[in-house]
Amino acid sequence: MNKISINEVIEMAVQIEKSGYSYYTRALERKDLSVKAKEILVMLRDEEVKHEELFKSLRSKIEDIELESTTDWDLISSYMNAIVESRIFNTPDSAIKLARDAKNEIEIINNAINFEKDTLLYFHSISMNVTDSRTRDVLGAIIEEETRHVVKLNNLKNMLLV
Repeated sequence: MNKISINEVIEMAVQIEKSGYSYYTRALERKDLSVKAKEILVMLRDEEVKHEELFKSLRSKIEDIELESTTDWDLISSYMNAIVESRIFNTPDSAIKLARDAKNEIEIINNAINFEKDTLLYFHSISMNVTDSRTRDVLGAIIEEETRHVVKLNNLKNMLLV
């Protein structure tokens, strides 16, 4: 059975935040954004950096431990890879393409919401299949932060709709 270290989980979270930063940066290059949308996207881009730093800080709270799986880790790993391949920014250019191809600023935010939901699903899948309490705590912190981000994105989208 393959295992993954908590440091690898944290690194996944950091890389996802970097892709989000690329997404917002590319979206900000669009000429069709309202002033309000630009302000929102700058704030969201800056939050990706804060999330990245938060997730990096989680490393200081744990040792280099391996995730203890309660089920077949190979099956869980295959499932998570399918999530990544189908939805999460799986190449550096996928974030840029999504931002460039969005029809409007609402679609930019909707893409971000979908991305965050996929990220939540990804880390929740890992969390549900580990037994180590320290690992679950770290995953819980990641999930909590991403959940707050989904709520915030939805609220910001509603501001744009007004």
